[in-house]
Amino acid sequence: MNKHILINELTAEGFSKEIVNAFLKVKREDFIPENLKELAYEDGPLPIGFGVTISQPHTIAFMLDLLELKDGIKILEIGSGSGYVLALINEISKNVEIYGIERIKELVKKSKGVLKEMKNIKIVYENGYEIKGRYDRILISASCSKIPKWLYDNLNDNGVIVTSVKNSIFQIKKQEGRIKTKEFPGFVFVPLVEGKI
Repeated sequence: MNKHILINELTAEGFSKEIVNAFLKVKREDFIPENLKELAYEDGPLPIGFGVTISQPHTIAFMLDLLELKDGIKILEIGSGSGYVLALINEISKNVEIYGIERIKELVKKSKGVLKEMKNIKIVYENGYEIKGRYDRILISASCSKIPKWLYDNLNDNGVIVTSVKNSIFQIKKQEGRIKTKEFPGFVFVPLVEGKI
């Protein structure tokens, strides 16, 4: 599949202009191993080493849509891997602070290299279960075994968490201190793992 087929599919499925443009602008081939570059625009997950994958574009687009991104907010991705989703977020939202947390030191190093021109993106070598600070949007790019209630205190009011739990994607909203969740079943992710390597 080439990039334009993927872009046409995302457009046909009704994703926003901002999301589709981000997939058009950000080169997925920059975030995957050299030997897989010809597969960059296949609509499937690709291995990036250490038992980790870069998610399929349709799944990423779906999660970014649920995240309800806007300008001028503070965003955290847990399990930022090769940095591809961080770069997409940076295209969709302007004047934002973006943080990525990754537990695999080699992926932190690689993603920092690819994203070095984007000064508003900070990538931290840390365990995804130990989050500091408060955010307007939190994206977990790995599967939790249960709804991540440990993150509720890290979410600002009117904030959104998007995560997979087992084989479903959840959108979790905090409004006036109350939590509302929506479930979208039928997805597969690598699990969120504790501990750094």
